[in-house]
Amino acid sequence: MLRYRNLKGTYHMSNAVRITDRRRSLILLNILITCIASSFLATALSTALPPIIANYNIDIATGQWLTSAYSLAMGIMMPLTAFLITRFPTKNLYLVAIALFLIGLAVCIFAPNFTVMMVGRILQACSNGITTSMAQVVLLSIYPPEKQGAVMGWYGLSVGAAPVIAPTLAGILVDSLGWKTIFIIPFFILLLSLICAFVAFDNVLETRKQSFDIISFILSGLGFGGITLGVGNISSSGITNPITFIPLVIGIVTIIIFVWRQLSLEQPFLELRIFRYKKFAVSVIGSMILYFIMMGGSLLMPVYVQSVLGRSATISGLVTLPGSLVMAFVSPVAGKLYNKMGMKKLAVIGSIGLLLGSIGMSLVGLDTPLIVPALLNALRCIAIGCLMMPFVTWGIGSLENKHTAHGSALLTSLRTISGAVGSAVFVGIMNAVAVSSAAQYGEKAGIHGMNIAFVVMSVVSVIMVMFAVIGISSKER
Repeated sequence: MLRYRNLKGTYHMSNAVRITDRRRSLILLNILITCIASSFLATALSTALPPIIANYNIDIATGQWLTSAYSLAMGIMMPLTAFLITRFPTKNLYLVAIALFLIGLAVCIFAPNFTVMMVGRILQACSNGITTSMAQVVLLSIYPPEKQGAVMGWYGLSVGAAPVIAPTLAGILVDSLGWKTIFIIPFFILLLSLICAFVAFDNVLETRKQSFDIISFILSGLGFGGITLGVGNISSSGITNPITFIPLVIGIVTIIIFVWRQLSLEQPFLELRIFRYKKFAVSVIGSMILYFIMMGGSLLMPVYVQSVLGRSATISGLVTLPGSLVMAFVSPVAGKLYNKMGMKKLAVIGSIGLLLGSIGMSLVGLDTPLIVPALLNALRCIAIGCLMMPFVTWGIGSLENKHTAHGSALLTSLRTISGAVGSAVFVGIMNAVAVSSAAQYGEKAGIHGMNIAFVVMSVVSVIMVMFAVIGISSKER
């Protein structure tokens, strides 16, 4: 168990190394750089998606799997991280993860077709699945409780730092140098991060010998993968089509078996019993709803500006820039707001912001000035910044230290899977409505499809508001 003892700025961990303030700062800085580079692609790829679709001559429903399959692979990988973090030395695992991301970026840069690019994206996802869970566990382990809120706020900024520059920078780069530059920039940043990690990182987490439960890993992969694949195919193939129905059934049945197996094992592959902690369970549900809305909206915005309005990638980036800037400001402040207001008030305020932003986007038309969707997106980003990291700090902070790795893996994987489902669902709704209403709405069919997608998003946001009001007690901070 981790023990904190302040001895001239030094914190001690049983069976681990001594962590000085300087070492902690170096680890934090390296994690922030890595997260900024890996998160860059989340919004940069959304901006570059239309030209990528045109380059490989594919449709939007297929192209969106560059983001959905990425999230899916991350979701499959993250349950494995609980085992990896406790089994292998922290530094070695971190270095391997960054190297894997570099390989994935190189594959995408030289990809001759869409299939090869998908392979590169999956390699990046496997890497990001490890580093995302590791980052949260490492930071929550090396910093004392009174500093965790502020530190996780800065971590939230690194995760949201990509939106500060990525949409605008990606738009300019795509228009001037081509879409491959969005993979080249993170490559060099992560190469620098890999070099720095050799110096900055250390084995800061305890490890123990543990056998790898291959059966549980296969079950988790089939379960999460089947559900996400099935949901992603609903919009294009329908619920009764075998390509949709079969993966859904396999996914649901396999998840049930996976849960039963984990609850019956003395040392489970993934400790599901931690859901008995109410705060953790509530934070997971809240994070899943948030990511379902957030990822769907982040993918719809560039499609709206470029595909529906016919504007350039640069304009698309400028539309999302105000939201990116305010999110960068809110993320570090959110930790202080969480400490001052408590989780309930913050969740209610953030949920209402998501609802108002979604309702506003459902009313946008072809003639609406671009400043309006830009401000509505900014409102949504403020709400997201108020919710994302506070949910993590609040939920995982309620767990015992021995369960931190499992908690981080569970929360991160489930919210990522939810984000992948959200992307597929909302893009699917937009496409399906646009196609079915083409005869009636003509050139306005695209904007009508987007409006309906945001109407559905507004309904989900109402559920989020109700969850924040009812599901979180005012006595729980």
